Amino acid sequence: MQTITPFLWFDGKAEEAMNFYLSVFKNGKVLNVTPGPNGTVMSATFELDGQKFMALNAGPMFSFTPAISFFVNCETQAEVDDLWEKLSDGGSKERCGWLKDKYGLSWQVVPSILGKLLQSGDADKSKRVMAALMQMDKLDIEQLSHA
Repeated sequence: MQTITPFLWFDGKAEEAMNFYLSVFKNGKVLNVTPGPNGTVMSATFELDGQKFMALNAGPMFSFTPAISFFVNCETQAEVDDLWEKLSDGGSKERCGWLKDKYGLSWQVVPSILGKLLQSGDADKSKRVMAALMQMDKLDIEQLSHA
């Protein structure tokens, strides 16, 4: 049973953001929507790949920072490419697999092999992989593997 749920604060775009994330991730669903005034959504609960999220329309007082990000573990380059393009659409692409989506939320789109390459037990290999990673925006499995 999940006991920690990310709670996302939006300035009037909670429903739009939820629908965007549901369009990006294959295994997503709406769990609950609480109506607000004049046909708007006050809050919504949804799930992406088994992770529950809550979204709230609460106004402009707070915004997202890169101090909190969502780490997405990808098995294939095709998955990295797909999520990288979809999540960054309308946002910004950044270094080392990081991006901001159009709502300002930070994501890390990372191939699962990266951890294995960095923790291979070969210190020189790990340094080469890290040096290659530091030069990339979207992470490239082939380049990381050949570093």
